Order: sequence, then structure tokens, then C-alpha cells
Amino acid sequence: MFSVLFKLGWFFKQEKKRYIIAVVLLLVANVTEILPPWIIGKTIDYINSEELTQKLLTEILVFFVVLTVIGYGIHYFWRYLLFNGSQLLESLMRRKLMAKFLTMSPSFYEKNRTGDLMARATNDLSAIRQTVGFGILTLIDSTTFMATIILMMGFTISWKLTFFALLPLPFLAIIEQRLGKLIHERYTVSQDAFGDMNDDVLESIEGIRVTRAFAQEENLNHKFFAMTTDVVNKFMHVERLDALFKPLTIIVTMLSFIIALGYGSFLVNQGEMTIGGLITFNVYLNMLVWPMFAIGLLFNIMQRGNASLDRVMEVMDEVDVLQDPVESVVPDGHQVAFQNVDFQYPLSESVNLKAVDIELKAGQTLGTVGPTGSGKTTLIKQILKEYPVGQGNISLGGHVIQQMTKQDVRNKIGYVSQENILFSRTVKENIKFGRPDATDEEIAYAIHLANFTEDVKHLPQGLETLVGEKGIAISGGQKQRISIARAMIKDPEILILDDSLSAVDAKTETAIIDNIQQSRRGKTTIIAAHRLSAVQHADLIVVMSHGEIIQRGRHDQLLQAGGWYQEQFDRQQLGEEEQ
Repeated sequence: MFSVLFKLGWFFKQEKKRYIIAVVLLLVANVTEILPPWIIGKTIDYINSEELTQKLLTEILVFFVVLTVIGYGIHYFWRYLLFNGSQLLESLMRRKLMAKFLTMSPSFYEKNRTGDLMARATNDLSAIRQTVGFGILTLIDSTTFMATIILMMGFTISWKLTFFALLPLPFLAIIEQRLGKLIHERYTVSQDAFGDMNDDVLESIEGIRVTRAFAQEENLNHKFFAMTTDVVNKFMHVERLDALFKPLTIIVTMLSFIIALGYGSFLVNQGEMTIGGLITFNVYLNMLVWPMFAIGLLFNIMQRGNASLDRVMEVMDEVDVLQDPVESVVPDGHQVAFQNVDFQYPLSESVNLKAVDIELKAGQTLGTVGPTGSGKTTLIKQILKEYPVGQGNISLGGHVIQQMTKQDVRNKIGYVSQENILFSRTVKENIKFGRPDATDEEIAYAIHLANFTEDVKHLPQGLETLVGEKGIAISGGQKQRISIARAMIKDPEILILDDSLSAVDAKTETAIIDNIQQSRRGKTTIIAAHRLSAVQHADLIVVMSHGEIIQRGRHDQLLQAGGWYQEQFDRQQLGEEEQ
């Protein structure tokens, strides 16, 4: 149960000063809490023996006031140190988790659902915070406070009465330990179910347009109702066990009170203890209710925290399939070469790239075309170093890509993906994401290159217009051109456009291509497209099919050679003439 504390030993070592002070103050606070009942008992005995004087009463009252003020100050400081530390841990682990998310390769996200990752970054971290904050409190308080009270009861009142009154406590500890194990198992299951629900909500919101288009709102609502019911049921399995702790504590406490009252009265009659002592003993016994209840909470909190920490550490311990080299090189050129490259995705059952050979000199443009699923995007992902290189070599600037860090590779590249992911910010902020320090003039130039200037004028707030989550508030063509402007403002040595002109008309496409040609003289460009008009100007065009290059050459050479390229060109020309 306490293994969660050993797993977090690195944090306690890092913050040892904070926790040592907090624990010491907590122990002092325990002493300030147990003195008043003892004084009350003594005062009652003074009254009984008619020894209480005005001076003595005044001293007792002053002592009470001073003790209360000191106790208040001590409680404030130890609570501040303890719970501030728990918030610090949550913040630290959240930052580490976010850093992990940002550095992991796509294969990590292929096997981990977004909703489950969100649950680990929210609910699970919250449970860990509770463990380090309230869990440490209950651990220290339930043990030291209970031990202090028991020692006071045994040494200052009656060890006999203390022994018999505390006999029910071991049974409580045994039962609560068994309940704690069950809570750990059921809590893990409930958190997994919560992650599934998170993922379903995320997909439903992202696909709301498709849902409405197919009138599936009612079906999704029923499905979500069933899922939330399942989540509630699983959490209720945990709460049913949790609800047993307090009744058990109350029952044990009542048994102790019955023993204390019955046997204590007998000891008073026998003259072995005073009435004031019996009253003090019962006050102490009443004070034991919180430590006994805290033990129940302790089992619960520690088991939940342990389950959550295991889930978080499962992500933190994940090893990225793409490790940066210990000694890296920074490419000083921007020529790109593929030498007999074979590649297969981790979850794929077939080879996705076969014997790919391409040599692109600095300043040249490469066009990649082919039917859907031919391997165009896979080829680009190899340059971006998103997956481990298969057989063969890929080089940038004369150095194989394995010798470079992911950061160095991507710093040289401006990439526009076919998904055109935008952030829920303004148009201007999305463009500046490519280069945060860009000036207004540089932003305007990037917008011009993306042929987006006129569109900006018609947006409600111009560059300050919010694009909505993933660009939901603007058209597909506008999203593509904002993405192109975001890449162009970086002025990269290598520009990659992955089917990034599919949502614009032919006139806009021509204008963008012309702008790219004029502004990127001497720099390398790679364009993957379905429309052949986007790559006609390229120095080299490769036609791909099932991961293989089946044709290569310039536009005019490929037309003369016939085959897929010439057939596709004729179809597209016929389509444009019909339009």
C-alpha cells in the first residue's frame, strides 16, 4: 500500500526540507492538542478536592489561550507546507507528462488513445496530489497522533483501561487493509473506463459535422448514455467499498467507549483512578475517532494514488522508438537523398516503401504523385524523421539522418501536412507559430506568398479572427493557405507541401506555386499532390504506386513516356475543359 511513497521518493528527497519541517510541526501540533483534555481532568480533580483557587483558575485560562494561539499558528504552517508541496508535485509531473507527449513519435499515439492520455494528465495526477498532500497528513496524523494519545492515556491515567479499551482496533486495521486492496483493483478499472469515455467525447466533438450530416445525434446520445452509465457503475463499485470505512470506524469507536465507560467506572469505584481521569480518558478516546477514521482514509487514498501513479508512470517510462544520437551532426546543406530505402510501419502487415532511390540537389524541386495510398506521405514522413529508418539510407546535406537529432532535422524543414491542423487561436497567432518573433511585415509577406491577402480583408476581424478549434470556423482552402503561410514565414531550407493545395481552385494553386518558385530560388522544395498541375514545374517528378517508384523524370519526359502519369494528365485536362 505504501509503495506509492517509495515510488515518489525522488520528490521527497528533492523537497526534504519542506517535509521535515512539516512533519516536525505536525508532531508539535499533536502535543498542543492533547494537553487541554489533561488540564481539564486535573481542573475537575481540583474542584472535587476543593483545591481550585482564583489564581490557579486564571493561570489555567491563560495557558489555554496561549496554547490555542500557538496551536493555530503551527497548524497553519504545517498545512501550508504540506499541501503546497502536493500542488508542486502535481505541477511538476504535469510538465513532465506534457514534455513526454511533445517528444514521442507518432507510433506512441497509434497505440494510446487521446482520451486515456487526457485522463492520466487530469484525474490520475489529481489522485497523486491527494496522496502526497492529504495522504501524508493522514499517514503522519493517524499514527503519531494516535500513538501520542495512547501514551498519554496509558502513562497519565490508566494502562489497564487503555489496554482493554483499545482491543477492537486491530480488527479495524485488518479489515481496512483488505478493503484497500479491493479499492486499488476497482479504482484502476474505473479510471480506464473514464479514459475510454474521454476518448469517445473527444471523437464526438471533433466529428460533430459528420454526425449531423448523417443524422446520428440520437444514436451517439444513446451510446454515450450507455458509456456514462458504465463509468458511473464502475466508480460506484469503488464508492461502495469506500462507504464501508466510516461505519466500521464508528462501530469500533462505540465498542471502545462501552469498554471505557464500564471498566472505567469500576476502576473509579476501586479508587484506582479519579473522576477527572475518567473524563479525560473519554475525551482522549473521543479524540481517537479522527485517527481511526484517518486510517480508513489512508488505505483508500494510498491505494488510489498507487493505481494512478502506475498509470502515469506507464506513460513516463515509455521509450521513444526514435532515439537521438549521442554525438549528432548538424547538416549544413539542403540536398535530400534516398538510397535504396525500404520501410514498414510498426502496425503494418506489408512493406510501405520499397527500394526508393531519389537524389535531390540543393535548390531543386521534387514532385511526388500517384494514386491514394501509393506512399507519398510515407516518403515525406521519412524525411521528417517521424519513424525509425528502415533499410537503406536517407541523407540531408550529405549526412545520414540517423546522425542528426529530430530537432535539428525539423529546424531545417517547413512542413504543411495534408490535415492542415490549426490551433484555436487567431489567424495571426497561427501564422506566427512557425516563427514567434516574426514582424508584421514578414507576416504580410508570408500571407502574400500563400495568396491569402484578399481573404484576410473579408474575415470578420482580419488577422485577429479566431479560427475555432482545428480551424472549424473557416473553409478548407483558407486553412490550407494559413498552413502554407505558417511554413513560408519560417523561410526554411527545405519546404514540404503534402497535398496542401487540394482545397484551392486552379487559379489560386497557380498563384501559390508561382510565388513559391520566385521566393525559393536556391532552396529545396518537395510537393506531394494529386493534381499534376502542382508539380509540372518540378525538376524531378516521381510516380509512386504501392510504395514503389514506377516512373520518374520531368513533366515533358513523363508525358512522352506514357503510363500512369500521362493517363492521369489527360483525365485532369479533360476535366478542366469540361468545367
